Amino acid sequence: MKSRELEKSLTKEYIKEQFMLLQDRICSRLEELDGKSKFHQDLWDRAEGGGGRTRIIQDGNVLEKGGVNFSAVHGPVSEMMKKQLKLDGNEFFATGVSIVLHPHSPHVPIMHMNVRYFELDSGVHWFGGGIDMTPHYVIPEQASLFHQGLKDICDKYNPQFYPEYKRWADEYFFIPHRDETRGVGGIFYDHIKINSEGEKQMMLDFAIDLGDAFADLYKAQYALGKDKEVLPEHTLWRNLRRGRYVEFNLVHDRGTAFGLKTGGRIESILMSLPKMAGWEYDFQVKENSKEAQTLSYLKRYVDWIK
Repeated sequence: MKSRELEKSLTKEYIKEQFMLLQDRICSRLEELDGKSKFHQDLWDRAEGGGGRTRIIQDGNVLEKGGVNFSAVHGPVSEMMKKQLKLDGNEFFATGVSIVLHPHSPHVPIMHMNVRYFELDSGVHWFGGGIDMTPHYVIPEQASLFHQGLKDICDKYNPQFYPEYKRWADEYFFIPHRDETRGVGGIFYDHIKINSEGEKQMMLDFAIDLGDAFADLYKAQYALGKDKEVLPEHTLWRNLRRGRYVEFNLVHDRGTAFGLKTGGRIESILMSLPKMAGWEYDFQVKENSKEAQTLSYLKRYVDWIK
């Protein structure tokens, strides 16, 4: 594994710069994939310190709505942050990139990714992030392809990453009130504390590799679904599954809840929501239908790689 300029001092400014460049590369590749729409950028400042670049793409050939956010914020550690994140420090710095894509086609999945770095003036610092996929229709072979791609990246760094981070994703991306997972999972990790410069470089490299793989992972899923016929019942089901996505993000996602409670930028926080979603009262799927099959796969701890 080739390290990225290990001789450089791994300062928060350097990590911020790497995440900004990652956002640029991801946006460029997604615009190439979509072939029509371009990202609109909003620059914003945070009153307490820092700011970010929110980029949104809409009404494209592939993407009905997508967002690729970058932020780098800093300031005093609030009482809420101390309570919720159990922080031991007075000042913090946080930077990261987050992505959510909602395609037009019901046969192309929703995909989410984020990578982030957090640092306290006490000297504690850590990385977090992950990628997960939410198909409207679960096809095991496509889920396997996605998970294999993630495992290949993880295995470059540590063979324990994939099984550990997959389980973490299974437990995190779960909707308890529905007793179903948000999708087919992926990997998720958080508060990965650093004990040496070598570990810090490794976890930064891992985050950047995940980000750079995102467009390829999505392109592969798009290629498998783009030519399938879309019927009205498929669009209805797509919107219902989007509704489940909204439920998770607004009710259970810790990042969304924390951002809203701490006065974060609303447009950036809620960019993860689809342009349109649906809820049908007491909707029942037909027995042995593709919709019923999809629901049967929305379980935790499925071994997608056979």
